[in-house]
Amino acid sequence: MQDAPADKNQKCSFKESEEEFRRDVVPALERVSAGLQDMRDRLRAFELVSPMPRPSLGKVAKVLQLGRFLMFPGFFEDPPATSDLNVRFLTGQHLTNLYMILKDEIAYAIRHDHMRRGGECVDCTALAQEIALEVCESFPALRELMASDVVATMEGDPAAGDHMDQIILCYPGVYATLAYRLANLLWRREVPFLPRMMTELAHGLTGIDIHPGATIGGSFFIDHGTGIVVGETTVIGERVRIYQGVTLGALSLPRDAGVRLRGAKRHPTLEDDVIVYSGATILGGETVIGARSVIGGNVWLTDSIPPDTKVFIKKPELIMVNNVKG
Repeated sequence: MQDAPADKNQKCSFKESEEEFRRDVVPALERVSAGLQDMRDRLRAFELVSPMPRPSLGKVAKVLQLGRFLMFPGFFEDPPATSDLNVRFLTGQHLTNLYMILKDEIAYAIRHDHMRRGGECVDCTALAQEIALEVCESFPALRELMASDVVATMEGDPAAGDHMDQIILCYPGVYATLAYRLANLLWRREVPFLPRMMTELAHGLTGIDIHPGATIGGSFFIDHGTGIVVGETTVIGERVRIYQGVTLGALSLPRDAGVRLRGAKRHPTLEDDVIVYSGATILGGETVIGARSVIGGNVWLTDSIPPDTKVFIKKPELIMVNNVKG
């Protein structure tokens, strides 16, 4: 005998009665909460309880957005700029907003760093204002540097088309480079937290991981970009081109490397006009890739090479099997 067909008008109810919630859910959540509280003394470093404002990831994202507006006026505003007068007004507005946000976030970052180290912050507000203004004053030179990156992309990628709009609007390498260049301004002034927050936001969006402490010259071109890693002490010269999956990293490090090797040169140097193709790995602080050299795809390199050198992997033997049955 078949079961009676279900009533099509009958709805499945997920409603939980208040009695069930109090009886089953509340005690379970209270046990979990108590367990978390019991761990506080042991894991205090992973907890932050303070009335003091701390750096905001949302505000840092806003700084990157405003920086993008200022580097490429008219490309990212909504509604768009409609005249030169409009662009001049928006430039002043964006620059003022960026300064106001940045001075506060720098002050919060410095105070938070002092608090974590058990010290007191002296003249944090004045120092934050000084650094924020210095960053803003660097923007004309920074815009010229970013323009060189866009031109390098245009010249190095046939897929870019016949104008630069597509590069500015679409290319992840341009955004990751912009985030790095902004973060590097703060890194050089030893602002804690904010530089890494900036580059990690870009890393999450683009898959390109550039440490803010790296040194990167002008006309820098990242093609595709996904999976690129550029370590903290990397030095990159002018007109360098790197492709997806490239790692500019450190050699194998001991367990105590985080303390013992902090500040040491651990990552390679790429001199002017070097090209590094996809999947290549270049490691070590003493490794120098000479000017105008070309590193082929999937090369693993821990030794320096002189200028005008090409390094490639020997072509592997391919085996082809015909699976078509006769």
